[in-house]
Amino acid sequence: MKTLYRKYRPLRLEDVVGQPQVMKPLMSALKAGKISHAYLFVGPRGCGKTSVARILAHAVNDFKYELEDDYVDIIEIDGASNRGIDNIRDLREKVMIAPTKGKYKVYIIDEVHMLTKEAFNALLKTLEEPPAHAIFIMATTDAYKVPVTITSRAQTYVFKLADHQIMLDYLKRITKQEKIPIKDDALDLIVKHGGGSFRDTLSLLDQISTLSSKEITKEMVISAMGLPQDEKIAELLKYYVKQDLNAISTLLRELLSTGVKPETLAEEMVDYILNDPTPELLPLLNKLPETRAPFAEAKLLVALATNSSTASKQPPAQNALATEKPAKPQPEIKENTPETLVHSNIEFDWGKFMDEMKVTSDAIYSQLLKTTHQFNNNVLELYPQKKIVHTILTRDNNRSILNKLAGEIKVVIHEAGEMPSSAQKDETLNKISDIMGGEVKNDGGGNPF
Repeated sequence: MKTLYRKYRPLRLEDVVGQPQVMKPLMSALKAGKISHAYLFVGPRGCGKTSVARILAHAVNDFKYELEDDYVDIIEIDGASNRGIDNIRDLREKVMIAPTKGKYKVYIIDEVHMLTKEAFNALLKTLEEPPAHAIFIMATTDAYKVPVTITSRAQTYVFKLADHQIMLDYLKRITKQEKIPIKDDALDLIVKHGGGSFRDTLSLLDQISTLSSKEITKEMVISAMGLPQDEKIAELLKYYVKQDLNAISTLLRELLSTGVKPETLAEEMVDYILNDPTPELLPLLNKLPETRAPFAEAKLLVALATNSSTASKQPPAQNALATEKPAKPQPEIKENTPETLVHSNIEFDWGKFMDEMKVTSDAIYSQLLKTTHQFNNNVLELYPQKKIVHTILTRDNNRSILNKLAGEIKVVIHEAGEMPSSAQKDETLNKISDIMGGEVKNDGGGNPF
């Protein structure tokens, strides 16, 4: 028995759903007999690039298209596993041989962006002077990785993820035809989690269709997919805004105990915020994408337990990292940087410093994550936990980058293994550790993961 996404794979350009910007010009070109020697199909996975490439390959040769057919004049190549120059050299030799049955010999190169630089150069030679009987249809999810020398020699068509309503109407037709009893709100949820991909959405529908011989409800879909209820997401975000740490932890444990993954919770919250954004919730969008293994549960709890939008506003900044404090400087522990101690007339923002370092040098940024830091008397002290981290940070070019980004602040890199003498634990981190039964771990950079 065929899966739904194979059973309903289109066999004609007229049958393709949700891509009018591609289908109309292709059908017009076929009707007028204006066939290009090279096409580049660009778009996310599961939106129909390969299916349309196969349809087009059959159409230019007037072949009847069946999913299981095997025409020698239509050659499919997986760019991910045939990415070397030898593979393209072999293609160049065989492309000169005339087609056997059709008018054209069509090469479909899927994931073409995976080809090596040398392979692209070899392919370019063929695209510059192709034999009259050869057509290349290339498909990619990462168009920016395809050299401009290749794209400039091909007609480019951009595929898009399907609109929600178009996909919903499409699924309603299929469920009616397949006699799958399912409620509209359950279908709507499947469409939402299909993400606009026809293949992913139909695979989900295939999975859900076996749940019951009776009418399938939204609650059944939520349970089968391991999704949290919308009300629970709203409640969790309400506690985040209030910074009710005990309520956050209790509800989080309740949701996770039902089998919902931390990553799924994070995705649901991101989707919820994007659909109804508020100033209080926007800071959470910076943290939720980081919810992944290892310690995904701890990362999600920390994200919810630290609301930077509730922090007090700082004085106007002199530069990106330092601001003048009031006349009587007092010791202060910044709320969003638990390990940073401030005893100076300049206030240092470790979070902003790290954001700018990630843009400047990802290599240094990754090493700074493995350090503990302390800010004292206009000096940023870094405490690497491993010798290799110390070695990398103390290289001349890396020191230069650190000093340049720190500006007026002096950067001191201590020997590996040393720790700040006056390190203090942040109150929020203590609460998190208590709630999680001491399971919050430290990644070496003062981050509670």
